[in-house]
Amino acid sequence: MRILHTESSRGWGGQEIRILREAEGMRARGHEVILAVNSGGGLIPRARAAGFTVYEVPFSKGGALKTVFTLLRILQRHQIDLINTHSSLDAWLGGIAARLKRKKILRTRHLSTPIRAGLNSRLLYKGLADYVATTSSGILPVIAEQSGQKHLSCVPTGIDPEALLSDEEKVLHFRKALGVMPDEILVGTVCFVRSWKGILDLLQAALLLKEHKEIKWVVVGGGYVDEYRPKVAELGLTGVVTFTGHLEPPFDAIRGFDIFTLLSTAHEGISQASLQAAYLERPLITTSVGGLPEVCIDGKTGYVVPPRAPEAVAKAVLALARSPELRGEMGRNARLLVESRFTMEKTLDSMEKIYHHI
Repeated sequence: MRILHTESSRGWGGQEIRILREAEGMRARGHEVILAVNSGGGLIPRARAAGFTVYEVPFSKGGALKTVFTLLRILQRHQIDLINTHSSLDAWLGGIAARLKRKKILRTRHLSTPIRAGLNSRLLYKGLADYVATTSSGILPVIAEQSGQKHLSCVPTGIDPEALLSDEEKVLHFRKALGVMPDEILVGTVCFVRSWKGILDLLQAALLLKEHKEIKWVVVGGGYVDEYRPKVAELGLTGVVTFTGHLEPPFDAIRGFDIFTLLSTAHEGISQASLQAAYLERPLITTSVGGLPEVCIDGKTGYVVPPRAPEAVAKAVLALARSPELRGEMGRNARLLVESRFTMEKTLDSMEKIYHHI
């Protein structure tokens, strides 16, 4: 099968990583995969380095007609059987091009945020999609009701266990570099730092537990880090909370955590970072947003807290910090959950089944 992925996002995060990993997996299964990515997109150099043919396409409303013609040429040149669209703009333009060439369309919806009701959703999720795959089951009923699309399912982004190897010496070095002693508790998050990742809630929770000197906090990830770093000093949390910036790969850092948190207030599907932490047997504390509770099962693999509730975060952290037995039990449960439901092999099986179905 010849598959074209389109992506109008210029970022490099969980969505783009999912596209690349899926492309690699499908290529290994004998499918031909081509990518059309917005000019300057973070996916472009990484996909090319992985050996894929990648077209740099200027996805923009102003140049929509030109982009549609460019996509038509790509579809013709590679005799594409199916197009997989990923973001709003490329779903419109890629969908139109596919319909003109009478090609099948899969729309992958990565976010858990509500879709716009009315004609927009009917066109985008039914008129320009033969099938819709989401990364979180919570958004499925909304899409079905608002668009009328009957062919849809949830396919979480699985992790590749072999890619999560970490070095014990590097894990110890990571903790030591943060000034965390062996008997202290390190609470960490891994994310692209932005407004809806709950960083302010993490800082407020750290402030509430400031008197517990044995608890340290770390934020691993790039993004809008400089908007939050000054708040550490403002809140008197210097030496308690550290921002490391982007770390590649982050697995040594995650293994260095005693507790993993992800306090998103919106937009989350099933987070890759939470899956990685779960596989590495870290107990989880996440909000109830999107697909996060599908991995952080309250009372079993961690604690689910409401968004924007630093008091609840502090309470959950304290409960885990006081009980190494509970941390161990929840960590083991988390790994078993990932192994049973959330591996990349299972993701590829499900996506390949959808490709053949449509």
